[in-house]
Amino acid sequence: MSRTRTVTYLFDPLCGWCYGASPAMASLSDVEDLALELLPTGLFSGAGARPLDDGFAAHAWAYDQRIHALTGQVFSEHYRTGVLGDRSQRIDSGPATLALTAVALTAPDREFAALAAIQSARYADGLDITAAATLTDILTGLGLDAAASLFAEGADELTVADAARVERGRQLMAAYRASGVPTLLFDDGSHRRKLDSEILFSKPGRLAAILSAG
Repeated sequence: MSRTRTVTYLFDPLCGWCYGASPAMASLSDVEDLALELLPTGLFSGAGARPLDDGFAAHAWAYDQRIHALTGQVFSEHYRTGVLGDRSQRIDSGPATLALTAVALTAPDREFAALAAIQSARYADGLDITAAATLTDILTGLGLDAAASLFAEGADELTVADAARVERGRQLMAAYRASGVPTLLFDDGSHRRKLDSEILFSKPGRLAAILSAG
């Protein structure tokens, strides 16, 4: 009997490096007999949320250019002016994390697609993904109506599940001494280990090739 192999992806939806890792993560859909588990860590939610001030915007844009150079991911002028240039917005991944938990509860196999769409809405389209209305529109546009309804209702069930996911993500970060996100954990069915995050930003398909080989 073959062992169940699982990649656990620790991330934050407002993390630019996680957006940069999306192509590598998407390639895992081509790897047979591999399950993908997404766990948010709350990096920019709760106590981690902060104002989007000039200093943070400049810091983010500098890193965004590095990420683009490594991965080719788009950081548009719409994002630079409409997101980083908008001082009414906050760095708060709580709403996007909650929306993804709604997907995890209603259509777990679509969670990565939802994450990718939320990231693209911010970095490519320059939309405010801290706004509930934006997130609801994204979920609806993906045909995730049940998740959109659950998110819009803000039921206790969703809040409890969201807190549990973030707590588990944080526990794994601590247990594997991960210094930040994105972090990948690979369980081959007998033990779990942390993978070198640099493979997320190397040659396209390298991560999938490594995991295909076991």
